[in-house]
Order: sequence, then structure tokens, then C-alpha cells
Amino acid sequence: MYIYVNGEYVKPEDAQISIFDHGFMYGLGVFETFRIYDGHPFLVDDHFHRLSRSLEQLSVQWNWNKDDILGVLNTLIEKNNLQNAYVRWNVSAGVGPLGLQIDPYEKPSTIVYVKPIPESMSTVKRGVILKTERNTPEGNERLKSHHYLNNIIGKKEIGSDPNVEGIFLTKEGFLAEGIVSNLFWVKDNIVYTPTVKTGILNGVTRQFIMALLHQLGIECKEGYYESVELYKADEAFVTNSIQEVVSLSEVDGKTNYNSLTSLSAKLQKHYSILRKQLNSRNELYKKELS
Repeated sequence: MYIYVNGEYVKPEDAQISIFDHGFMYGLGVFETFRIYDGHPFLVDDHFHRLSRSLEQLSVQWNWNKDDILGVLNTLIEKNNLQNAYVRWNVSAGVGPLGLQIDPYEKPSTIVYVKPIPESMSTVKRGVILKTERNTPEGNERLKSHHYLNNIIGKKEIGSDPNVEGIFLTKEGFLAEGIVSNLFWVKDNIVYTPTVKTGILNGVTRQFIMALLHQLGIECKEGYYESVELYKADEAFVTNSIQEVVSLSEVDGKTNYNSLTSLSAKLQKHYSILRKQLNSRNELYKKELS
């Protein structure tokens, strides 16, 4: 496999960054994960809008345009003989002196990884409320940053079973998000999801699903909710950019969701059509859905 590192396409064993890169030293970096479907990078505009906005908050000067981005993606899928791929696009602050820096970073490191998508992934998982609390964001909002220790601790709690997703609560006891996903549930034909004010990541797929629900005429409410609301739901599902929409069969053994006639199945059906078409969720408003 080839990866992109600061202007070069190299084998993983030949990839190098400086030990003084502040992304390594202080976790000062952000990334996006997304999928390419038959050569089309789904929601590419939304992912890179978030990436650029996050880097701006970190005072990292990164001035790539869409042509630059698509050029790297096209070259990577060609070199790796892929048409369907998992992509992680990573930008870290770049080299700096020992010590915390307040000046802008002018030469960030850009690394792009790709790999094949597994032939099959779980479409149904079991939910588990974690004992590990969701930590609060480092700033005003949670960035998709290198700070992943909280997620790793949560993952260690549930183990390596790919059919289980851990669900964080905030320290106040409100539902937050999955270890690698955003959380939704349905009660009486209304969809609920935790507000971003709980400190969750405002996932690109989360925003897309909320836009899709709007286009389908399905009400979606954001707020502060306790676990009992999830236990009483008619169904629940989680979302992320790699696994798309995943039904939850149950949560903590206290539920018995029916995933065979679920809203999540309907959303996944629309997702499977739109994922080869859209560059941004905003394009949804130009489409008629049924």
C-alpha cells in the first residue's frame, strides 16, 4: 500500500515525520475519516470544511483547495488499485521547538492513509453503556483531534468484539455518543439525539443523517437525555462515516429493538444510493426523496 506524506507517495515502511512534530509531541492535529465509493469521496466538501475550520482554531495554516485534495485521493486510489476505500486524512501542526507554542504553525504535516474496505461489516450491534465517562472537549467544541485516550479507555472496557459499541455518558449522567459513533434513537416516530452541547463530536455523518431526516419529513430532536430514554425507545442506531448507519439490537440487555422494520433500515437504503452522488449534505435539499 502507498500513503501520502508531505508531497510524496511512499510505502508505509518508508514514511517518516520529525520527532519534533507537535502533532506527535502535544497532540496538536486533527483528522477526517471517510469513504470512497466507486471513486467518489462521499461528503468530501463537508469533511474538509470541518478539517479547515478545526485547523484554523488551532492556528495551523493549511491552504489546500479541493483540486489539491482530489488530486491526492485520485493518485492514492490509482496507486493502490482501489475504487472503494477507507481514507484517513491527517494534518498535524508540524515541527516546532520543545515547549508549548502560541505562534501560528506555518508548515503542517499532511499524511493520508488509505486501505480497502472490508467485504462485510456489522449492520447490527449491541449497545453497552460505559462506566468510563465522556471527557469534556479541550476547547469550546470537540474537534476530531489526536486526543483519543478517552476513546481508547472506553474501548478497553468493552473489548475487541466488533459487534459491540460502547456508549458514553457525560459526568452529569446524560447520553453522549458511542466510542466511534454518534447516537440516535426513535420513540413514537420521533428521532432523538444528544445535543452537541453535551460535548460530543458533531459528526459529518450525524449532520448528514439529520439533513436526510429533514428531507424525509421525520422530526429529529436534540437535547439532554438520560439512559432511561434509550431503554424505552422503539429502536436505536449509531452512525459514522465508515460503518454508515448501524442498528442497535439492544442496549445493556434492557431493550428489544426490532431492527427488521426499522427507520435505520430506511436510512441505510437512502444512504446506499446517495453515497455515490453527494459532495455535501447541502445537496440533499435539491433532491426529492421517497
